[in-house]
Amino acid sequence: MRILLTGPAAAGHLFPMVPTAQALRAAGHDILFAASRPMDQIRSAGFPIVEIGDGRSMRELFEEANDGQFSYNGGGGLTQDGLFDLAARAFAHAARPTVDGLLDAATAWGADLLVHGAFQAAAPLVAAKLKIPSVLHNYGIPTGRDIVERLAANFTDVYEQHGVAGPVTPTSLSIGPLGGDPDGLRMRYVPYNGGGVVPSEFLRPADRPRVLITLGTVVAAVDGVSAIACLVEAAASVDADFLLAVDDADLAPLGTLPDNVRALPWVPLAELVRHSDAVIQHGGAGTTGTTLSAGIPQLLLPQGADNFFVADVLTAAGIALRSTSDTVDSEILTRLLTDPDLRAAATRVQAENDALPTPAAMVPTLEALVTEAR
Repeated sequence: MRILLTGPAAAGHLFPMVPTAQALRAAGHDILFAASRPMDQIRSAGFPIVEIGDGRSMRELFEEANDGQFSYNGGGGLTQDGLFDLAARAFAHAARPTVDGLLDAATAWGADLLVHGAFQAAAPLVAAKLKIPSVLHNYGIPTGRDIVERLAANFTDVYEQHGVAGPVTPTSLSIGPLGGDPDGLRMRYVPYNGGGVVPSEFLRPADRPRVLITLGTVVAAVDGVSAIACLVEAAASVDADFLLAVDDADLAPLGTLPDNVRALPWVPLAELVRHSDAVIQHGGAGTTGTTLSAGIPQLLLPQGADNFFVADVLTAAGIALRSTSDTVDSEILTRLLTDPDLRAAATRVQAENDALPTPAAMVPTLEALVTEAR
């Protein structure tokens, strides 16, 4: 079979699809990714890529959709529902230049199955126009079906231009035991964070607890690291080592780092997580899923996007604590490391994830979608 995968040009949306693509390729199927710029992150996964779009980056298109502004939290003051609507408008705008390229790629390559991220607005249109089966590949906790509907509401004119009544109803594939679409398929969350050098020290047990701090691949790049300034200050009085995984972000807003806080070079997130005792993060999909699969307690400092929704789900499951960037203190950091109920809940959810079918085990189900459509 020929399987075409596509999603927004961001690690949080493309990386969750990589284990699925790897399993399908290992089963003998032809794999092609259709991606817009920037493509560096998905290029590192080792799959062939066809470029779609008009050469502009997602950030350029987001800024155009928001009158030249681009902020992770939408400027502040929005509800979670408002943040979802804001994201839908921006992602739908960013997808407009990809429609023709994705349609051409699927047609010329002869795609048998289209697997797409929830925030790729062009994919449901292409699947409907070509009448090929499609899989909505969820990226994390939010429901993909709701996202597809929000995007379609900002894409009605494009559907009309192509003579398509509306998006098809795809098969939904949720990853991990929490969230997603309850009416679809569910698969184990298997982390993929790209390649990188792992310092040998992380392969050995530490002398005291390690706490990983990360803002994912977007927050620090867009809004800087001020969101963790109070956290870094509070960490100084906690008997643990705090590791800053914020890529090459400017750390000047944090001032002089305490002796037990240090910045790290790029290291694949899964390797950092599995050698840590707790994770502090913003509620990003990749960080959440990777930490969940490792059975490690989390502290969430929601910043924007879907972070508040994720925080609601994780705290309800008992696997995470929650604070704000301005109120985080040493007391909650100590609880993160010492609360036995929090750790037990994280271990339980890890076991639930491990009990789900692996990407390899899901291959026959995805193959059946094509054979049944013929």
